[in-house]
Amino acid sequence: MPSPAQSDPLYSLAHLTLIDCSAPELIYIAARAGYDAVSPRFVPMNVAGEFACHPHDKALVQATKAALATTGVSVAEVELARITDDCDPRSFEAALELGGEIGAKRMIMSAWTTRRDDRNFLVDCYAETCDLALQYGLTVDLEFPSFSRLRNLDETLDIVRAADRPNGGVLVDTLYLHLSRVDAGELLHVPFEWMHFLHISDCLPGIADTREGMIQLARDARLYPGEGWIDFAGIIERMPPVDYSIELPNHSRVAELGHEEHARRCLTSAKRTFGEARSKRRATGAQQALAAGANAPTLHTKENNDGPRAY
Repeated sequence: MPSPAQSDPLYSLAHLTLIDCSAPELIYIAARAGYDAVSPRFVPMNVAGEFACHPHDKALVQATKAALATTGVSVAEVELARITDDCDPRSFEAALELGGEIGAKRMIMSAWTTRRDDRNFLVDCYAETCDLALQYGLTVDLEFPSFSRLRNLDETLDIVRAADRPNGGVLVDTLYLHLSRVDAGELLHVPFEWMHFLHISDCLPGIADTREGMIQLARDARLYPGEGWIDFAGIIERMPPVDYSIELPNHSRVAELGHEEHARRCLTSAKRTFGEARSKRRATGAQQALAAGANAPTLHTKENNDGPRAY
């Protein structure tokens, strides 16, 4: 049985769900639809239909802060730092700094290099990003989109383990668990303190047999929780108590329902489908301390020193 001390999870609206909205629009929609938080993209991906939100855009940043203050919505994560063949982690610092300013807890990262023999490069880029993020109080949660350089849970764990940073983490996405054929039981092997939140969406049983098919599903056609076959209770029970970020782009639903109603149905479907499902994992005292530290990294004083597409 889950512990009675578990608090209700925080629900966040991920920017990919409404990729053509600006960060302030995302916040106002999230507030009206009943979300606790948002996960805005401040590292533009330059994908079709994206509203590019740059951390150096002073008017956008001011409007974002005003929207947060007006609505009371918080910021759960900022995204999306990509490890590409020419990656320079210092290019993420403006987004990390803004994330710290607006109260974000985490930065999402994924790998999009074109070679399969670049493990050391991935480790170095991830470790340096963690070091930069620590200055602003953020963890760096490494994701494994099934069509990216890191295609499964084991490959991702290897990078986080090798980097060995106190603010490292692994992002589990329910869609990619399915596409990468990861059994929910494998989550029990992920250190308790490395899992901070869960990306939520549903899908039908079949798995696309091409990279292009996976990308189309991930970017354009995810389903509301309960419409597909993903075992959310089984996943939730095998993870620590975490926040939920709903990442559910579906262009046909947005076209039919509009941004706000689509966001609202994402949330109501998730809450109805999850029901009373809660974590059944038990952490030791040491693990609980580590998890608390990872969710609130030590904030250091900053010194003033003068490829492939993501989804």
